[in-house]
Amino acid sequence: MPVALVVTTSPRLPGLLGPAGWRAISGDRPLAALPGAAATAAALRAEGLDVTDVADLAAAAVLPGDVVCLVPAGEPVGDLPVVAGAPEPAGARLLDVVTVMDRLRSPGGCPWDAEQTHASLRGYLLEEAHEAYDAIVDDDAAAMREELGDVLLQVVFHARVAAEAGPERRFDVDDVAGDLVDKLVRRHPHVFGDAGPRDVEQVEAGWDEIKKAEKQRRSPTEGVSRSQPAASWGAALVRRAGRAGLSTPAPAELTTTSPEELGERLLAVVAAATARGWDVEDALREAVRRYAGELDAEADARAPD
Repeated sequence: MPVALVVTTSPRLPGLLGPAGWRAISGDRPLAALPGAAATAAALRAEGLDVTDVADLAAAAVLPGDVVCLVPAGEPVGDLPVVAGAPEPAGARLLDVVTVMDRLRSPGGCPWDAEQTHASLRGYLLEEAHEAYDAIVDDDAAAMREELGDVLLQVVFHARVAAEAGPERRFDVDDVAGDLVDKLVRRHPHVFGDAGPRDVEQVEAGWDEIKKAEKQRRSPTEGVSRSQPAASWGAALVRRAGRAGLSTPAPAELTTTSPEELGERLLAVVAAATARGWDVEDALREAVRRYAGELDAEADARAPD
């Protein structure tokens, strides 16, 4: 008898079947499974169902009865009727990333990947983040897609390295994802809780208050990355100080009328400083470092005894 029905399965989520998939395999019709559906077949056998392994659809067609054949999603099946047995949720391919990284890092994988540490990888994280940033600035969708993938690789790589650490330092990619989900839910009470609607300013203020309670931070500068470019570091401190009601540097007179004109003016300052042998980044970083110290001192002075 020919194959009566094809039921697609997920190679990433073995044993997963949606309602349509379960209805399709229920009943008296014989079940067969192609090699790519072996994990789902094994899960069904564990639940007492009889599933015959076959090499291909032609082999399934010679089995007696109206055969229902399990095939991996994406397998060519001609004009056979198909039921999407395991519709994959968005993000399912992230499981492939984790699987590939596990293979690269495990015995028999890549020797270069196997010897990496958090310290040896940290420069790549910054490099890939900068390249993703450049792609966004260039509004290059294809480059964004690729570079964001490279950033994702660094996240998965570090999580895989951490999974091999000692008990006091060990975590894995699920811990990373779980912490992120918990944080997003906790910091959006207006979405996931009963805080009610908020405008953008209220959301930002609420985010800062929640972070302050979570981190138990005593300093307004704590948690602001010092390794970012000095201009970004300074802007982050100014924003945080403004929201906290702390002092901000007296603004210079800004006669430019557009970001483009401002950029040209800043570039001219860089050129003038370079001509004098001054490093603009270092000069600004020192100024921001002094400002950070002033913010900490101001916050300490305001803190209740």
